[in-house]
Amino acid sequence: MLRVGIFGASGYTGQELLRLLLRHPEARVEVVTSRQYKGQSVADVFPLFVGLTDLEFSDATPELIAQAADLVFLALPHGTSMQFAPAFFRTGKKIIDLSADFRLRAVATYEQWYGKHDARDLIREAVYGIPELYREAIGRTSFVAVPGCYPTGAILGLAPVVREHWIDTTTIIIDSKSGVSGAGREPQTASLFCEVNEGFKAYKIGQHRHTPEMEQELSLLAGTDVTVSFTPHLVPMNRGILSTIYATLNRDVTAADLVDLYRGFYAGEKFIRVYKPGLFPNISSIRGSNYCDIGLAVDRRTKRVIILSAIDNLIKGAAGAALQSMNVMCGFPEAAGLDMIALAP
Repeated sequence: MLRVGIFGASGYTGQELLRLLLRHPEARVEVVTSRQYKGQSVADVFPLFVGLTDLEFSDATPELIAQAADLVFLALPHGTSMQFAPAFFRTGKKIIDLSADFRLRAVATYEQWYGKHDARDLIREAVYGIPELYREAIGRTSFVAVPGCYPTGAILGLAPVVREHWIDTTTIIIDSKSGVSGAGREPQTASLFCEVNEGFKAYKIGQHRHTPEMEQELSLLAGTDVTVSFTPHLVPMNRGILSTIYATLNRDVTAADLVDLYRGFYAGEKFIRVYKPGLFPNISSIRGSNYCDIGLAVDRRTKRVIILSAIDNLIKGAAGAALQSMNVMCGFPEAAGLDMIALAP
């Protein structure tokens, strides 16, 4: 049985990790940390866990956690993970980091978008955590950097046409709508009920920190530098991301041709569902699951492809991707703990 620790378990991602791990057949959560709730029962703080776990939040050091766990999830804010990851790395334990601190391969790019990086030498050790694209590398590493939620939906939506050069990569537009949980659990004015309810707005236009992450991975797929236009929107719902992606086609294809390409590219991938022509994903069809649903259309008048991808930002966009990577790292069945059907209605 794999012994697991969650370092920073009181946020939405930490809660979701614990929820998934408690039903995992090969893993046992041994320690969860939270400075805010130190010494309190997890079930007292979050009643959804009543009767499911006797764990208490601790404020243990990385060294103490490493003694209790074989693998540690870092569910910490950006800029904080880099302060603790080196200590865990020195213990030789497996690490899965859910912050942005080790996703970007170029230090200069990270510092341009996030600020100073204090663990530069560790960046080269991290493997980007999309198993559908990096399964072999994830299986060999002891350190995974889980992608951001917006990049997950966008990269999976674009990967086949980018790698096969079916589109002009200078024309990519990514328009994404996200539920409020993507902003995290820490109180902030922009995510208060009265600020979000009955509203629908774009934010961080042309300057969202997930942009370089998308460009990094799409450039690797394309074999050349790719720049995208990305606009995120906030929707008054708890969870889910729907991305509508546009690009100019450089060949004459039909929606059926695109479906064939995508189904071939993602053949055997349990968590990628490519819809048949004429059907398109709805967030309600993936909520509470680890699926990425993809729909495809061709606008013959403008010669553009329109790609729609839907994910649950807390699962496929965070905790589910982390658990899927853990399964690959540890040689478990990849769907272990993740075989949930979406919640409907």
